[in-house]
Amino acid sequence: MTYWLVMPAAGVGRRFGTERPKQYAPLCGRTVIEWALEPFLTDPRCAGVVVALAQDDPYWTAIAPPTVLVAAGGQERSHSVRNGLAGLAERATRDDWVLVHDAARPCLPRQDLDRLLAELATHPVGGLLATPAADTLKRADTSRGVQETVDRAGLWRALTPQMFRYGRLCEALDRAHAGGRIPTDEAQAIEWLGDHPKLVEGVAANLKITSAADLAIAAALLKENR
Repeated sequence: MTYWLVMPAAGVGRRFGTERPKQYAPLCGRTVIEWALEPFLTDPRCAGVVVALAQDDPYWTAIAPPTVLVAAGGQERSHSVRNGLAGLAERATRDDWVLVHDAARPCLPRQDLDRLLAELATHPVGGLLATPAADTLKRADTSRGVQETVDRAGLWRALTPQMFRYGRLCEALDRAHAGGRIPTDEAQAIEWLGDHPKLVEGVAANLKITSAADLAIAAALLKENR
């Protein structure tokens, strides 16, 4: 099978606490986004890659792989993804698979990518990598007081990549945006169409960089797996 990759990378990473967006933070001799792209750029099943960038991004040209297409980033993540999909309009067909992966996830194991592709190859909807919730979950009020302990049975943490058919994902995002709804991930937009994406279990090491502490963890994971 083959697939396309869309990577939203227009975020400014306000929580990261530095002027440079987190996807361009240095990590083991590269930037975070270079590590995030590597599993796909080295995968012969990947037919092409589109990265959605912020306007006047000053960092991309220094590290841009020559085969990667660029699209304009949007106000929200879902807008960036939709713009990236539009960049494939002349290349992808409606039934092609598209993977969406976070630019701030540099530690995707190849075996998790392989498992996602294998388990969803014949699935009618598609799905996403995820991990079962392992910690005790608390619901808080506005002052961070505990309101209740949430039953974690059946709860999963959504990861990326997320994998759906090109035409269906375009339709899902278009309908959401037309209705003034902003999905937090691609699966939610697909769910709003009434479809049921499949959860494919991945590893918690596929972490998303949100702080300097996460960078240290990612560096340790990358060094261990080299």
